[in-house]
Parts: sequence; structure tokens; C-alpha cells
Amino acid sequence: MNNNNTKKASGQMTMGGMISRFITSAIILAITAFFTPGFEIASLWTLFLAAAVLAIMDYLFNLVLGVDASPFGRGMVGFIVSVVVLYATQFFVAGYSISWVSAIVGALVYGIIAAMIPGKQSM
Repeated sequence: MNNNNTKKASGQMTMGGMISRFITSAIILAITAFFTPGFEIASLWTLFLAAAVLAIMDYLFNLVLGVDASPFGRGMVGFIVSVVVLYATQFFVAGYSISWVSAIVGALVYGIIAAMIPGKQSM
């Protein structure tokens, strides 16, 4: 049986799986911004653009360094990468602003929320 929301045998995620993962990550990002003081996302479009930039940066970090940018993905290194990715996103997305302290708190909040949601989410 072929389910479009699962990974293919080659390890590649299907389009439906990528879309659902993107939407889940955007929701987690919105909740994180809501609960983190000093972390602001101006609009829904900014949220979606920020989620896309975070996904691209996560992919690049994983490709180049082999480190998953998830707060609890690779221990302290994953947490630090998560903080850097959250902070650096503001330089690529207008309407997204975060301070270093908020990025640290935001990485913790993001990790806690992502741990509560079933499935694998990444930044």
C-alpha cells in the first residue's frame, strides 16, 4: 500500500509528507513566538516565509555539518545550532525579529512543543 504521507523506500519524503511537516513546523514556530518574549512574527505570510527559511537553513546545516538543527536533536550542539538558526532567520525575513536571549528561550520552547507533537519535526 502506498501512502503519500510517508517516506518512500529510498528515504525521500513525499510531497504530501513535506507539506504536512512544513505546516506542523509553522504552527510550532507560531506557538513558540507567542510564548517567547522578544520574539515577534508580524503576519501569517511572515510566519510561512520564516518556516521555509528555517527549513532551508536546517537542511544546509545538516548537509554541511551533519547536525540537525533541533533543540534536542543532537544535544548541546543541536541546541546551539537551533539558537543560531532562529536568530539568523531575522536577517532573511522582514517582519521577523528576535534577540539572542529570546532565541535561547525560543529554542527551548520550540523543542518542548516539538517533543509533544508526534512525528519528526525540524527547524
